[in-house]
Amino acid sequence: MQNRAGNGSELTKASCLTRRFSVTRFLKNFVVKEAPLQGMKMQRINTQQALEMILDGANPWDSDGEDINLQVDSDSELSQSSSDEETAPQPKKRARLGTDVTETAKDGTVWHEEQVGTGPHFTPPSPYNADGEPTAEARRSITSRLQSFLCFITLDMLGIIRDCTVQHAKETDVDWFMGLSELMAFISITIMRGIIRVPSLRDCWSKNLGSPRIIETMSRGRFQNIMHHLRFDDRDTRSERAQTDKFAAISNIWGLFVTNCITSYIPGRHITIDEQLFPSKTRCCFLQYSKPDKFGIKFWVACDLKTKYVCNILPYLGKDPTRPRGERVSESVVMRLMEPFLDKGRNVTTDNFFTSLSLAKQLLSRNTTILGTVNKIPQEIPLSTRQMHRNEFTTQVFSTTGATLTVYAPKRKKTVYVLSSMHSMIQTQDTTKKKPNTITLYNTTKCGVAVMDQMVREYTVRAGTRRWPVAVFYNMIDMAALNAHVLYQLCTGRQERRVDFLLELARELAQTHVDMKKAQKEQLFRQQPSTPQLGKRGKCQAKIKCKDNHATVRCVDCYRYTCGKCRKEQWQCQDCE
Repeated sequence: MQNRAGNGSELTKASCLTRRFSVTRFLKNFVVKEAPLQGMKMQRINTQQALEMILDGANPWDSDGEDINLQVDSDSELSQSSSDEETAPQPKKRARLGTDVTETAKDGTVWHEEQVGTGPHFTPPSPYNADGEPTAEARRSITSRLQSFLCFITLDMLGIIRDCTVQHAKETDVDWFMGLSELMAFISITIMRGIIRVPSLRDCWSKNLGSPRIIETMSRGRFQNIMHHLRFDDRDTRSERAQTDKFAAISNIWGLFVTNCITSYIPGRHITIDEQLFPSKTRCCFLQYSKPDKFGIKFWVACDLKTKYVCNILPYLGKDPTRPRGERVSESVVMRLMEPFLDKGRNVTTDNFFTSLSLAKQLLSRNTTILGTVNKIPQEIPLSTRQMHRNEFTTQVFSTTGATLTVYAPKRKKTVYVLSSMHSMIQTQDTTKKKPNTITLYNTTKCGVAVMDQMVREYTVRAGTRRWPVAVFYNMIDMAALNAHVLYQLCTGRQERRVDFLLELARELAQTHVDMKKAQKEQLFRQQPSTPQLGKRGKCQAKIKCKDNHATVRCVDCYRYTCGKCRKEQWQCQDCE
């Protein structure tokens, strides 16, 4: 013992303990069970405290080479290295698989965390299985492109526009007049301008850039004159109606157009709702300033997913005084757009501006489901889903009464939230990204309005104007032409490119007016003498083999001046022959 003491006098307690123990083997939390400390009560201590207790209480001479017994407290959580962190509250334990984990959002909504692939947790309404199709009345009436277009902008609507335009024009010119055929020719030229792009309006009638169809249909001066006087309502009663209706300058025509869109087509199962910004810099109290065109008039649009048919549309006119207090704008818009199509088992797809749990419950009460993205900020979302970082391609599922919430991380720092009342069970794909079925279906159904807007912009009739009713009329023509193309293909069974359909539609719209012009011209020719006055000669109007030859005799059929080179027997021009 003395030798041990003599040899050990050169060693300190710390050096002896360093020989017998490896500090790297110590864990952060443990309980010391040593003979001198057996009477002490087991307590939670950190690493620094445990080391000090060992150095102070352990006697290296009495150990006889035996190691001090250290036992890890497996029932405790890892403590922090500082005393302040040690006193911090510990996180709640996660429940084992198979247990019911519930969480209450700020608004009181109770969410149940579910495992992917389990369920069903509720029974969604029976889906609407039919595809979109024209109504029976539309099928009976549509046999041509013009009839399809007149399903939306009817002859009654054209009559109202003609009467209002003539009323405004007669304030300055008493003899001014315009017929229905001329108004249809005016619309024909606006459609042609959307197909044939030229730098300015004047170039449509120019010799180099002009279109022969436009030149044949109407003169440039007459087109500009009609555009100057174009009106859509009675100007005398507008101020009275504008007190309660900001859309009074065109609300009558607009209401008829929307009604025709609703009654001419039965949409399929999936309907997409989104906003459309029609570019315009006109002066009005409801002009919007947002992307992608900075300035424009906003419309709320409901489109059929498969055909991109415009089922219903509402203009955004600012704050609506008729909307009940406390009701969200997004919920009011969706319910108004979907009102004609509820109670059938359809599904509506929306973005994060519209989607909410309260809207899902309203639609579910009308036998309609919703699928859409939501923001993580609303009070309806569980707080545990708002963590910043998630593992890539992970999915978390929550369910509540009549709806499921899918939280998917396509990237490490990006999280997508999708609310659905049509999916009772969430499943993931067997791929690398492991996308849930709610995300996959949303990506398929979200693009209805966006594609419709893209198709309309490709051949839009939009042109510069200072009057917002004219800008709305341009958007009406664009949507009517798009819907007419859809109905024409479904009713006749013919597949036709949209640009070809628009060209033929413009020709059919102007055909009556062009025929009337030719008849009037021929009548005017016949009223003139068959030969010029004595000592005068006219120029050849046939111009088949000559270039401006002089002529003194008219063709007996078409009554045009015809020279000797261009005539046949009995003084007929070669065209008539």
